Amino acid sequence: MRSELLFQTPYWFIIFCLLAGAAYAWLLYQPVPSWGKKLNYGLAFLRGLTVTAICFLLLSPLIRKTETTIDKAKVVFAIDNSESVKSYAAAQLKNVSAAAQELTTAGFEVSIQTLDRPVKNNEADSIRFDKNKTDLSGLLQTVKSNFEGRNLTDVVLLSDGIVNQGISPAFGRYPFKVNTLAVGDTIPDLDISIKDVISNRVAYLGNDFPVKAEIVANGLAGKTTTVSLKQNGRIIETQKVLIDKASFFKSYDFKTTSSQKGVQHYTVELGSVAGESSTRNNKREIYIDIIDGRQKILLLALTPHPDIKALRSLIESNDNYDLDVQILTISGNLPVTSKPYDLVILHQVPNVLGQGNAMVRKFIDAKTPILYILGNQSAVPLVNTLNRSLTISAMNGQTDKVTARYNPSFHMLNLDAESLKLMERLPPLSVPFGEYNLSSGTETILYQKVGTLNTSKPLLILNTTAEQKIAVLAGEGLWQWRQEEYALTNKQDVVDNLFQKLIQILSVREDKRKFRVYPVRAEFEAGEQVVFQTEVYNDIYEQIYGQEVKLMITDEKGKSRQFTYTHSAENPRFNISGLSEGVYRFQASASLRAGLEKVNGQFVIRNADLEMNNTTADFGMLRELAKNTGGEFVPSTSLAQFVQKLKQNRPSDRLDSSEEMVELIHLKWLFFLLVILMGIEWGLRKYHGGY
Repeated sequence: MRSELLFQTPYWFIIFCLLAGAAYAWLLYQPVPSWGKKLNYGLAFLRGLTVTAICFLLLSPLIRKTETTIDKAKVVFAIDNSESVKSYAAAQLKNVSAAAQELTTAGFEVSIQTLDRPVKNNEADSIRFDKNKTDLSGLLQTVKSNFEGRNLTDVVLLSDGIVNQGISPAFGRYPFKVNTLAVGDTIPDLDISIKDVISNRVAYLGNDFPVKAEIVANGLAGKTTTVSLKQNGRIIETQKVLIDKASFFKSYDFKTTSSQKGVQHYTVELGSVAGESSTRNNKREIYIDIIDGRQKILLLALTPHPDIKALRSLIESNDNYDLDVQILTISGNLPVTSKPYDLVILHQVPNVLGQGNAMVRKFIDAKTPILYILGNQSAVPLVNTLNRSLTISAMNGQTDKVTARYNPSFHMLNLDAESLKLMERLPPLSVPFGEYNLSSGTETILYQKVGTLNTSKPLLILNTTAEQKIAVLAGEGLWQWRQEEYALTNKQDVVDNLFQKLIQILSVREDKRKFRVYPVRAEFEAGEQVVFQTEVYNDIYEQIYGQEVKLMITDEKGKSRQFTYTHSAENPRFNISGLSEGVYRFQASASLRAGLEKVNGQFVIRNADLEMNNTTADFGMLRELAKNTGGEFVPSTSLAQFVQKLKQNRPSDRLDSSEEMVELIHLKWLFFLLVILMGIEWGLRKYHGGY
């Protein structure tokens, strides 16, 4: 630490400080005092010193503090402690410990980092090779983050080069050399395994869905086995596997269905083959969420119209929708349905003919979201009364031809404003002519454009703030938009995307429950904590706290565990650990003002056993990583020679300096020094009868 006094004014200003102190002391103590001459000189000195110091501080002098530290050259041993390394790297730990000790003696600072944590006191013997996945890029990024700005010169990566999570570390950039210490066997084992299983994460109740199993084998040509798809131990389908060449790969397709809702547990299993190195990779668990969640949409139209086909086409392209189409002039009765509609699209309903007008009132009373599409036969005054979002003061049934212009201030649907400029080139729609007025909370998606004149009249509006969600398209002719877009671009993406997103936001069901408990993710990995989020609301949907929550977890075998916790603002989450692989169902309950509230759900624990999918070491990647970072590829038998080379070419230690500027007046001890000086002077004067 080195300190230096700096002046912000010419240093000879100190003379004025001394003169001020001397003059003040002389004026105060020059009369003949009642005490002795020596005491008078002493008191004058104290007063002069105090005044001089105060004047000096008024010059705002600075203290510059410079601290220099030595940052030693650092080496980090990054250990890949995954299962695929276990049988090879465990024998290297003694060599790593010896190398770390030798480098420390040579003046290096040495640390050891594994895939999941730093090793305390560099005790390599405490490392357990039990990780079921390998992310070497994440390991090196952790080292980079932990030693950012430090004098880290070399990282020694002990690994077999197998990466099954994240990106290849060879693509990363690091401010240090990565020296790769290679372990493992580059010769493939004699083995057959399930490389991957491809399936839908979600399927619909009663629908067939595919499951594809990719089988790989090495060195087992001429042997046969079977691959089966099972559910809860029951074999659904079995296929024969004939290994016809040394390096074998083939996909096997299964098709199944489910009559049960919820997450269903399936197993793809290979029969064992004589001579294979491991049967651990002959089984793969998959979980498919079977839902009966199709949203029901009713398209109610007055007469057959090209718009009906256009709407049917863009709605049925999404498997999540179950569409009913009803033409009132053909059949006046609604289709029989087992559950209420999530959205009703009214094409020229209500109308001047009075057909279907009574049905609209039922949908409004049920607060079903409605998309109104107006046409030449729409009863506009009745639409004004029913929708309460858009009021059109139509003039004697007159119509106007308008094109669409996107409102760039509309952000609710996350639309691409640039692509929607195409709307201005599409054919005009026929809309009622008159004044248009919007209610509070209503947003305009498309404006009307008459010829080249931009207007503020809405063409397509949306209101999601009221109890019933409403959208209104003020004209008919949607089918022409789709045809013209296809003629211009060979696609119908812009129009379809706009109305698909509009239908999605209208039909989505809002969660009005006042008690909610749910896992933060649908799937967790084995060994990971399952985290539940809790939300409790009062009648005006403000979050409240302090409720006791009972949570019951049930596994696939019917075994239950019960937990109790108190919901608080400081900790709205509850964690559970120690759950094994499988499908779990939960029920949470809490007593609120309205009584006992319950919520149910499910989650999955997956065993991501990625290490057994590939056990062949990848020294090529390790060589590339070392080359890209300026490091060396080190065979497992050459660690001692590498350490000697590192010691001989030891990087220089780095000197780090930090500088701090402080105004002298901010030093607290100077304040207390001045108080002491003035206190001594005052005490002596009082003692000798002065004032």
